[in-house]
Amino acid sequence: MTLPRRTLIAATAAAPLLALQPRIARAAEFEFKWGCFAPPDHPLSSNAVEAARRIGEESKGRVAIKYFPASQLGGDTDMLSQLRSGALDLYTTSASFLTTLNPSVGPSALGFAFKDYATIWSAVDGELGQVARKAAAAVNIHVFEKYWDLGFRTVSTGTKPVVVLADIQGLKIRVPVLPMLFGMFKALGAAPVSMNFSELYTSLQTRLVEGQENPLVNVWAAKLYEVQKFVALTNHSWEGMLIAANRSSFMALPADIQDIISRNINAAGLKEREDMRKLNLDVQAKLEAAGLKFNPVDIAPFREKLRQAGYYAEWRAKMGNEAWAALEKYTGPLA
Repeated sequence: MTLPRRTLIAATAAAPLLALQPRIARAAEFEFKWGCFAPPDHPLSSNAVEAARRIGEESKGRVAIKYFPASQLGGDTDMLSQLRSGALDLYTTSASFLTTLNPSVGPSALGFAFKDYATIWSAVDGELGQVARKAAAAVNIHVFEKYWDLGFRTVSTGTKPVVVLADIQGLKIRVPVLPMLFGMFKALGAAPVSMNFSELYTSLQTRLVEGQENPLVNVWAAKLYEVQKFVALTNHSWEGMLIAANRSSFMALPADIQDIISRNINAAGLKEREDMRKLNLDVQAKLEAAGLKFNPVDIAPFREKLRQAGYYAEWRAKMGNEAWAALEKYTGPLA
């Protein structure tokens, strides 16, 4: 966390969303920065701003949080580096991205592991979440108890739909620069291409890649429906979001401040889940109206292909027995 009364200096282009603070005569004792990739109108952002407002109010002005949406403080790699150095206080990130530091943080994002939200919430609110928090703490990152939601990742294509496993063979599909997702599509027989999200629209438009995979909210926000025709509801990976802090700095805060921050961030996470549930229903309808055609997918052959290709065995070795046992408690046997 930042030192008490430290002046926050943002880049000139970064205009933070300010949580309304109670009128007080003195400066805040603790001034924090919270960074996120999501745009200001996304549930990740609106609920973060509300959490910051409540924290300021409940702490009677001792805590002031400035929220920086839309990657104003840099990309995910930049913000994670800032968090670890103490230059950034709070950071909204995905469990899958934190696997780059410790694979045991990310069992919730494993390919074709979870079938529905009921199982997901049971897992991350239970033993699997406990294991992930322990793994994050091992690399000096504190993550708050309640996961936030970005949605299940789905596959979209521009020329033909993905209905069965054979349809994905040789498919040039864009994936983020994450070993867990890249390895999954390679194991399935696709031809994955890693690139930044900012390059995706043009790459689909020029047919540099034929397909991509993202939560539906991202497909809508980036207008990918303009350069894609089909969406396969593979729900192959759940994008669970974590609110992270530098562990050493957070634990150095007074106990009452830790409690106020934790309770309000966790409460905001539950509200964000419900907001995303409603938004996902609305987004699919909008994408269908925009011309995208949706189809369900039987995930059993995909999961079996990953098992045969050694994908699950590889990640079991990377995550360790504790994380894997917690995962299979909710998913059933994978490897």
